[in-house]
Amino acid sequence: MTSTAAPTRVCFQLTIRPELLDEYIARHTPVWPEMLGEIAASGRRNYSLFLGEGGRLIGYYETYDDEASRAYLAASPVAARWEAEMSRFFIGLDGRPDQAAQPLTEIFNLNDQLTESTRS
Repeated sequence: MTSTAAPTRVCFQLTIRPELLDEYIARHTPVWPEMLGEIAASGRRNYSLFLGEGGRLIGYYETYDDEASRAYLAASPVAARWEAEMSRFFIGLDGRPDQAAQPLTEIFNLNDQLTESTRS
């Protein structure tokens, strides 16, 4: 069954330890193929990471069910191994990065507002 609802957009922020930035980037160039498969199987699409000043990492993905996606990754042995290796890169994070990162609140989306304005 295909959903006609738009996917949920999820954005989050983490901070990478500055002394580990180069290694963090190298670990994502490329990500393990089996981890890429698990991310896709969890229902996440259009997933990107952006790196800013001071190790600020912004992540973005879309999914139709973020709770199910998080649960799938939480139960994945591949994701558990990946996240165990990645956790040392982050400052001020309790737990696995994929489970502990808190979503940011979306306050503007161009497509949503353009769509809404054409309905009025």
